[in-house]
Amino acid sequence: MEAHKKYDNIRALSTVCIFIGLVAFMVALFFGFQERAWHAYLLSYFYFILLPLGALFFITVQHTTKAGWSVHVRRLSEAITAYLPVACVLTLPLIYGAFSLYDWLDADKIAKDSLLAHKTPYLNLPFFLIRLGVFLGGWLFFAKKLVSFSLKQDQDGDLKWTHKSMKYSIAFLFFFALSLSLFSVDLLMSLDAHWFSTIFGVYVFAGLFQTIFAVLILLSAWLVRQNKEKYNSLINENHLHDMGKFLFAATVFWAYIAFSQYMLIWYANLPEETTFFIPRSKGVWSIVSISLILFKFVVPFLILLPRQVKRSWQMMVPISCLILLMQFMDLYWLIYPHFDAAFPRFSWMEGGIFLAFFGVFIRSVFSFLYKHSPVPLKDPRAQESLAHHVTY
Repeated sequence: MEAHKKYDNIRALSTVCIFIGLVAFMVALFFGFQERAWHAYLLSYFYFILLPLGALFFITVQHTTKAGWSVHVRRLSEAITAYLPVACVLTLPLIYGAFSLYDWLDADKIAKDSLLAHKTPYLNLPFFLIRLGVFLGGWLFFAKKLVSFSLKQDQDGDLKWTHKSMKYSIAFLFFFALSLSLFSVDLLMSLDAHWFSTIFGVYVFAGLFQTIFAVLILLSAWLVRQNKEKYNSLINENHLHDMGKFLFAATVFWAYIAFSQYMLIWYANLPEETTFFIPRSKGVWSIVSISLILFKFVVPFLILLPRQVKRSWQMMVPISCLILLMQFMDLYWLIYPHFDAAFPRFSWMEGGIFLAFFGVFIRSVFSFLYKHSPVPLKDPRAQESLAHHVTY
């Protein structure tokens, strides 16, 4: 009864968020802010679709490496993938809005721009839609298979589901590496079709890698808070410590890739590459750039260094929230200079549309958790997770 009441509260919150977001989006579209509305839509769309992809990556790595420590955390990742089918549906409006986002869909601009014309064999609407279909279809296929194996094992405890999960996980990792890179190029890098970076996909992955552990920490904290007696032994400070170490590693990895991308472009000093960083290093955009360095790397890096911090829910929850905020800022930094290279724009449009996606996301995740056990019931490595103890 209590669980049903909590789910009703979450559902009510999600409904309010979705309503506010829809109103903001409609007002923006029909009152002269069409281009900005679609940029805001792309920003929130990409932010939230990375979460189930990050969860799938986490799940498949755990299966591939036969990890035991993460069994009780893994179901939370499976819950996050429940948003993926909804994200696929939310791709349809983005396709309609693509004509307000991408210059390579404008025939007049293509006719006047030889470089855009040169890239039309790849950047054209039919091929773009085919790629989207392949990526989304592949991600849905693997998510459905892996989650169904886990839920079936809850019923019969058969070891075959663990073996099947490993095989599908290996296949997914190969598919994921290519699909995420091309998906990032299609939706983000092609906003400026003149610019290119050979490690852009890796940069997006670094943000995904950092973000998913922040979300897992927050969901774990929520679960433990709901029933300390039941879940505190299943997801304890040792599990938190390992997630904290992954979060720390992801933070360093993001900084390394971000610096590598900047350094390679800076010392080459080629006009077709520097066009990306020049507007982001001027005026108010330079403040946004500096804030990313400080609050997505320096501050989390310094806070996460001590061992005791990574074992404290009170410390890990706020630092996870900071990282999620800076991931939004990072994607904003990637997308919005295309809309206004002179000055950052943020108002009720961006906030409202984000609320709509947030409402859909939390409803998807918590609906899954309401219907299924928050931890695997008969996983053969459950005992290893229960006895997990970090000594370093």
